[in-house]
Amino acid sequence: MKSGVRKVKKQKLKSSVKIFLVVILVLTIGAGVGYFYFANSLKEKEQEAKAEEKVEKKEEVEKKEPKEYTARLFMVGDALIHSAIYQDAKQADGTYNFIPMLEYIKPISSKYDLAYYNQETILGGEELGYSNYPRFNSPQAVGDAFLDAGFNMVSLATNHTMDKGEQGVINSVNYWKSKSGIAYSGQWLSQEERDTPVIYTKNNITYAFLSYTTWTNGLETPEGKEYLNNVYSNEKALNDISKVRDKVDFVIVAMHWGTEYSLGVSDSQVEIANYLSSIGVDLIIGAHPHVVEPVEYINNGKTFVIYSLGNFISDQEGNERLTGLMMEITLKKYVDVDDNVTNSVINPKAELIYTKSYYGGKRNFKVYPYPSLNTSLLGNYESLYQKYKGVVSERYPELVWGVTSE
Repeated sequence: MKSGVRKVKKQKLKSSVKIFLVVILVLTIGAGVGYFYFANSLKEKEQEAKAEEKVEKKEEVEKKEPKEYTARLFMVGDALIHSAIYQDAKQADGTYNFIPMLEYIKPISSKYDLAYYNQETILGGEELGYSNYPRFNSPQAVGDAFLDAGFNMVSLATNHTMDKGEQGVINSVNYWKSKSGIAYSGQWLSQEERDTPVIYTKNNITYAFLSYTTWTNGLETPEGKEYLNNVYSNEKALNDISKVRDKVDFVIVAMHWGTEYSLGVSDSQVEIANYLSSIGVDLIIGAHPHVVEPVEYINNGKTFVIYSLGNFISDQEGNERLTGLMMEITLKKYVDVDDNVTNSVINPKAELIYTKSYYGGKRNFKVYPYPSLNTSLLGNYESLYQKYKGVVSERYPELVWGVTSE
């Protein structure tokens, strides 16, 4: 009897164990299957998320477009202010007004993003006494007239910088410092100021502007104060440009160089231009010869050079010295969809200008674009126009003629 009971209990126990094992097996299999489906589901969701991310990125790339920025630069040459000019500008109350002399240029120059000129004579102020050649000093109202006409870039390093000594430079720099929105270079008040890079921005384009002279008329700066007039050397230019080259889109250099009254380009100008191009200068604007000289691209189009813009306004003798050049170029910055940047100096255009005076050649000075001249203003203006166009275009026949403000 007891033996039978034990058998029944053993059978029940075995059955319970079997059931338990079956349950465990079922649960294990279920968990495995659940985990399998869960893992697969998670993997599918990850794949879906990655696919969606790829689509979003692709759409983002497809939506991104290249960007193009431009700044148009207008340029004229020397403001060479002889005594006849400032006497003509003198008003009854003793002040000076040069604004009427630029009335035919202002409608053009004022429409550009940037407008450059070379202040040949020092703006040393009334206290130093106004003077003529060979040691000039001009009223600061000259600068006021150019500002009124929209000029916002001025080159100050010239062979006449030291005509009134250190005080003349101090007065000049303080004048330009007092004007807002002006890029000036070539004269400073300290070595620290001279050595501190300045970066300008226009229309999302950054640029550096530097001015040098190769001539001093024997008027050297005081020892230890070389910052007063920026005399050129390759070493100095390399040091200056290396500070800014990787920080800006364009480097612009104004060069006071060349041979006075020569329509041709000197070997020294070519040598300096090629060196400046090799160290990263994009645009070189030349002054000093007082007559126009050729323009060209050098270094496989890397740098555009204007060897001399000639006089903008002066009382020099002869049509060659009364004829100057005005130029426009476009600074272009192109950013592709991968943010690669390409900068270029494009669309150079040119026009000639002429300084005309009346009443014995000493009154009512005005600067005229050549296309607005007539035979009563300049009898042989048409033949002169063709002559000087030929000079300017000699090295770059593709040059477009006809500067506009549009």
